[in-house]
Amino acid sequence: MLMLLLCTAIGADAQRYQADDVTGTWLTGDKSGQIHIYKNGSKYYGRIAGGNKKTNKEHFDVHNPDPARRKDSLMGLVLLKNFEYDEDGKWTSGTIYDPKSGKTYSCNMSLSDKNTLRIRGYIGISLLGRTEVWTRLR
Repeated sequence: MLMLLLCTAIGADAQRYQADDVTGTWLTGDKSGQIHIYKNGSKYYGRIAGGNKKTNKEHFDVHNPDPARRKDSLMGLVLLKNFEYDEDGKWTSGTIYDPKSGKTYSCNMSLSDKNTLRIRGYIGISLLGRTEVWTRLR
């Protein structure tokens, strides 16, 4: 009986999320932006789909390390790139671009529940990083 309960619990956890459950529009942890996550081929990407509604001011990628890109609009900017869904129920091997600093970090994503996304950006190893929690808008 104990073995049956253990197998059921493990099986339920492994089936908890599907690869496409991460798609949709998410509100960033600081509530300053909306990110639309989508699938392209077998990989997942995220682009800026909206910003803080308190201002109508146009925002540009002023911290981009490439001076030629600093006048690019942040609206539509792809900041999550090349994520793959793994068998552990996580989206890994991707990168996240931080337009506030102009830096790109390695990144992993995981769902806490269907409406809560944990984004972990890091340098080198995941222990040397920061986690942000995003909330699903739609």
